[in-house]
Amino acid sequence: MKPRAMLLIGMIAAAAALRLLPHPSNFTPIGALALFAGAHFDDKRWAFIVPLAAMFLSDILIGFHGQMPVVYAAFAVIVCMGFALKEKKTALRVTGASLAAATFFFIVSNFAVWAFDGLYPMTFQGLVTCYVAAIPFFQNWLLGTLFYAAVLFGGFAFLESKLAVLAPARG
Repeated sequence: MKPRAMLLIGMIAAAAALRLLPHPSNFTPIGALALFAGAHFDDKRWAFIVPLAAMFLSDILIGFHGQMPVVYAAFAVIVCMGFALKEKKTALRVTGASLAAATFFFIVSNFAVWAFDGLYPMTFQGLVTCYVAAIPFFQNWLLGTLFYAAVLFGGFAFLESKLAVLAPARG
């Protein structure tokens, strides 16, 4: 396996493993690693497989829940958002994609909670109540996504600038 692919897989596995360590609620690298995978893997299949597999392996230890299909589908969409960063990974673009990914995940995952968990009335007011109740979780998800995107994208860019063996394949 090429050094670039090995490092990418290692960084994603390490980021997913951080879910297993104590951390503030929802302050995780999950959104950032999906963006990172989409932006960095040359083979789009691996951009989906590696982060989804890393998430699944950590979920085995954390536990499964009823919203997993929605969460994994949203995660796959965030990988696709990362594809838009592939050619130009500026700080502004990564920050914008991180904000978009966190917001997208908040909207989709909380809509699913409202629609499928039976915690809120199936009314517009119930939906609004669900979203309002989730705001504290969104804050940490957003901060975690921004922080880990800076670490992953910035760290990898630094390593790429120092080690020619990590340069992406050009074809």
